[in-house]
Amino acid sequence: MIVLIVVVATIGEMFKAHKKSQNKGYGPEVDRLQNEVKALNERVKSLETIVTDKSYQLRSEIDSLK
Repeated sequence: MIVLIVVVATIGEMFKAHKKSQNKGYGPEVDRLQNEVKALNERVKSLETIVTDKSYQLRSEIDSLK
C-alpha cells in the first residue's frame, strides 16, 4: 500500500514537471524525474519480491506468534 502511494506521488510529480516543461522549458528536470521514477519502480519491484516471498511470510507469521 505504501509502495503504491509512493509510485502515484512520484508519477504525479513527473506529470506536473512535464506540464511545466511544455510551458517553461524544464527539459532537464523532466529527465531527472523520469530517471527517478524508473529507479523507484525498480525499488518497488524489489520490495514486492521480498514481501511476496514465502519465507518472508512464514518468518512474519512465526514472529507474530512470539
